[in-house]
Amino acid sequence: MRIAIASGKGGAGKTTVTASLASVWDRPFIAVDADVEAPNLHLFLPPAVERSETVGLEVPVLDPERCTLCGACRAICRYKAIAQFASRLTLFPDMCHGCGGCFAVCPTQALTPGSRELGVLDAGTVLEGRGRFLMGRSRIGEAMTPPLLRALRKRLDAMLADIPGDALIDSPPGVSCPAMTVGLDADAVLLVAEPTPFGFHDFRLAHQAFRQLGKPVAVVMNRAAMPDNAEGDERLRAYCAENGLPLLGELPFDRAAAEHYAKGHLIASASLEWRARFETLRAAVQTFAEGAGHA
Repeated sequence: MRIAIASGKGGAGKTTVTASLASVWDRPFIAVDADVEAPNLHLFLPPAVERSETVGLEVPVLDPERCTLCGACRAICRYKAIAQFASRLTLFPDMCHGCGGCFAVCPTQALTPGSRELGVLDAGTVLEGRGRFLMGRSRIGEAMTPPLLRALRKRLDAMLADIPGDALIDSPPGVSCPAMTVGLDADAVLLVAEPTPFGFHDFRLAHQAFRQLGKPVAVVMNRAAMPDNAEGDERLRAYCAENGLPLLGELPFDRAAAEHYAKGHLIASASLEWRARFETLRAAVQTFAEGAGHA
């Protein structure tokens, strides 16, 4: 079962939930950091990395001697990665999406395949071997993450084929292309919602976006019972009830737990009470995901 742990905004607590859920997961699992632009799951689940793989995207390389400046490659490129200045063709690899159209239309084979580095995939184990780990990291300055996420998905497929288990996926925040790319491959989505005005607004956007993918969605409220925010808690509960969203748990605002987490420790290790909360959440998530799989 692949469970995407997502949020409408950064800082809502999806990494907090992913890491602590992994620490109490009671069956084989892979903790996956798919927030490739800003991965941080490894800070709370320090991995023993066993394999690193550089991921590239096929991009064109120009042979000026063969180029006749016919313009066919420039005309087919929707991403403006090929331009002509006077009598010279110029390629912009960082704008290339790797569609391969330019290779297909070039009549003189003046374009040959090259590679642009997208990022790195790291794989290994966590929690003294109790679970496996997979993380993607974008190249600094890389603006296009979906191809790296598709490579991460293929690596995850291979790991699950080798040893079946659950995938707990720390998703990119928000509702942009990276988040939707991860959501498309999930069996279920757990939205981490923060009951502040901004958090609630972005949570609703996330729910509407994931609902369009046809994925079963459940919710966990983070930072519940914040001082002077009872109205925010009730508003979030009411929205879940109105939209048939299972509210699987409420994680209370706790300054001591936040300080524990800020030092790089798992929230689930802050106290026996916090561990019990995540064990209860684990059971609820497993029941929800299994029910979604049979729906």
